[in-house]
Amino acid sequence: MKYRPEFPDRFGSYQDAHAFCGRFFGWYNHEHRHSGIGFHTPADVHYGRVELVRAQRADILNAAYAEHPERFVRKPPEPPALPTAVWINEPKEDTATTQ
Repeated sequence: MKYRPEFPDRFGSYQDAHAFCGRFFGWYNHEHRHSGIGFHTPADVHYGRVELVRAQRADILNAAYAEHPERFVRKPPEPPALPTAVWINEPKEDTATTQ
C-alpha cells in the first residue's frame, strides 16, 4: 500500500487514514487485477467468480482471434491459467521433514 503513488507521507488524523484505507481497499479488492491470481481481483477469487470471468475472457479472445487471426502468430489466445496455490510470503520448507 505504501508504494502506491497516492499514499501520503503522513495522515492528518485517524479519520484521514480511515478514509484513505477505505478507498484503497475497495479498489484493491474489487478493481485491481493481480498477476499472481490470473489477473483476477481478490473479490473474484473470494466469491467464486473466477471460472465465470475466465470463460467470458475466453469468449472475447476467441472472437478477437476469429476476426483477426493474423495478429496471433503463434497460437490462438487464451486467458491466463489460474495458480493452484497463492502466497504472500511462501513458507520455507522445513528441512527436518524433507530429509
